[in-house]
Amino acid sequence: MVGYAFMGAAHSQAWRTAPRMFDLPLAPEMSVLVGRDEHRVGAAAQRMGWATTETDWRRVVERDDVDLVDICTPGDTHADIAIAALEAGKHVLCEKPLANSVDEAERMADAARTARESGVRSMVGFTYRRVPAIALAKRLVEQGRVGQVRHVRAQYLQDWIADPEAPLSWRLDKKKAGSGALGDIGAHALDLAQFLTGDTVVEVSGNLRTFVTERPIASDHAGLAGTASSERGPVTVDDAASFLAQFAGGAMGVFEATRFAYGRKNALRIEINGSKGSLAFDFEDMNVLEFYDAAESSDTAGFRRILATEPEHPYVAAWWPPGHGLGYEHGFSHQVVDLVSAIAAGVDPTPSFDDGLQVQRVLDAVETSSASRAWQTVPA
Repeated sequence: MVGYAFMGAAHSQAWRTAPRMFDLPLAPEMSVLVGRDEHRVGAAAQRMGWATTETDWRRVVERDDVDLVDICTPGDTHADIAIAALEAGKHVLCEKPLANSVDEAERMADAARTARESGVRSMVGFTYRRVPAIALAKRLVEQGRVGQVRHVRAQYLQDWIADPEAPLSWRLDKKKAGSGALGDIGAHALDLAQFLTGDTVVEVSGNLRTFVTERPIASDHAGLAGTASSERGPVTVDDAASFLAQFAGGAMGVFEATRFAYGRKNALRIEINGSKGSLAFDFEDMNVLEFYDAAESSDTAGFRRILATEPEHPYVAAWWPPGHGLGYEHGFSHQVVDLVSAIAAGVDPTPSFDDGLQVQRVLDAVETSSASRAWQTVPA
């Protein structure tokens, strides 16, 4: 695994836990953790359960005892690491968004297609797909329970930089992050919308804003936050993004992503309205899916609150008795389960690098639309 900060900790938890709770066809071995700082990566490896460490990801790609490379670094390094790993015959799991640009994402997707011919698999880490309530929503849509999808409205609301004195981090640096709220959290909302509907966004009209253009420089520039200094630096990404979307199947979409919504800590919300009913989900109540069946009699009709903790619900049977909720970290364990199972079966896992490329093209179209103040077609 390359990278050991927030995402690295979440992925490490998953690699440790999944083989102990699920009957996997292959047994993952946490061989090597990569980080540039020898002392920090050593401490992280000991804490998170990795056997050895390296300070250069290139040496890991060359190692014969490494079969899979898990990329948990900022977006500016994704393309180089992923392409080198795929060309070396390593399976790859890469955090989202796939890259910082469409060009990088296209090169990564090309490398993944070539590697696939030799049985080498790749996957993008859109873990919210693996929340049981979301996976249940997907099942209901596929069963036709909401009918023809007409409306999709998706939001991802956070507040961790709403304070203008919150210090800079790499997530506010366009060179490292690619974009701000749009790519960091808006990508999740977009992927969920396309995953649940089985449809793709083909046209967008976007609006990006940066509310705070300068911030204190953190003493530790690597994390989500740090101790602020008196020196200030520029914010070079968007603080908030919104866009209208047209889906290929005719549905209308409304999307919003912001890190300036005071009181909203991790409110990933999505609602789908169709010709037969509606679905609604909010990650801040992540074990619940709301479902409205328009065929019910009006005297009793209403949104039904489904607690997605029954063993019949996706992924849940491996965990706790009904009513004992799951948490944020479980999606990462389910990601490991799906990836390892796909590798063992010799099939391509999802979401693929092609899926990640499609998301990247939508994000790019939103950014272009915001700059041009005009609707943009998403390249097929």
